[in-house]
Amino acid sequence: MVTVPQPSRRSNLPLALGLPLAILTGLVLPVQGRINGALAAKVNDGITASVVSFTTGLVVIAAISLATPRGRAGLQRIVPAVRNRSFPPFYVMAGAVGAFFVFAQSYTVALLGVALFTVATVTGQTLSGLLVDRLGIAPGGKRSVTGMRVLGSVLTVAAVAWAVSPRFSGVSDVGTLVLPVVLPLLAGFLMSFQQAMNGTATVHYGTPIAATLVNFLAGSVVLWLAWLLKAAVAGVGNPLPGELWYYLGGPLGCVAIGLAALLVRSLGVLVTGLGMIAGQLIGSLALDVVIPAPGTVVALPTVLGTLLTLAAIVLATLPWPKGSFAGKSAGKGR
Repeated sequence: MVTVPQPSRRSNLPLALGLPLAILTGLVLPVQGRINGALAAKVNDGITASVVSFTTGLVVIAAISLATPRGRAGLQRIVPAVRNRSFPPFYVMAGAVGAFFVFAQSYTVALLGVALFTVATVTGQTLSGLLVDRLGIAPGGKRSVTGMRVLGSVLTVAAVAWAVSPRFSGVSDVGTLVLPVVLPLLAGFLMSFQQAMNGTATVHYGTPIAATLVNFLAGSVVLWLAWLLKAAVAGVGNPLPGELWYYLGGPLGCVAIGLAALLVRSLGVLVTGLGMIAGQLIGSLALDVVIPAPGTVVALPTVLGTLLTLAAIVLATLPWPKGSFAGKSAGKGR
């Protein structure tokens, strides 16, 4: 069994500053989704948009890795950590999950809208978080599956069903929307596993910069192989646009990952995650209201379902005192 070392330094960022920064970090993700979705619509190809997003992100994180002392130190630890099997070797392919997430972004945001895409991914992530905690994949080890967390997860699923209901009303062929909803659900479900693998790798690399670089490299390889296969079968497709903003999805992903890694050291995973989810939900609704994508539906059930999703996540993840239903359930799980 590999002993996972704990980080040696802790940031002293105060909660009053850190929590708003976590919310701002979450706001980045819907913007990234809108950009990737717009690029996919522009070139009429979700795979091409995913390749562009991951490749630009790889260039940015590679430059940071080479330009910063911590980045260069992390680069030197990657090969020894993998060679010594400090963690399961397949952890280096965690970036494939990120590649699938970006593909789901590019393919479904234009169909579902940013709000419904975000609610679906958050739902998948909440459900898989229970499993990941129970298995103890993350560096923090196993955590009990409490009654409140299960209740919160069930409420989250119900909230998503409510939020997406306007998309299914008046649609003759409901099956055409099933795949666009399932893709972000599955992408979100896999994200918890990706975060757990990245967390373990980060401990051994000594910096999240190296883990981010490995993620973008693995994801880029997967997406480029998929693009080459698509190009061989269906051709290259439409040319890339000349506007710069279409290429900001990847760099925004680097910003979100970097800020999250910084905030986790001071706020912890729980508060950072809640803040980012709040930012995602708020940013998603704001984008769909202020700058709606074609076909976006923002009805009252969508708004209320999103709010209920946020409330369910808070219910599922907040630390409950001993003696409460959650505390009793946690005690039985030990």
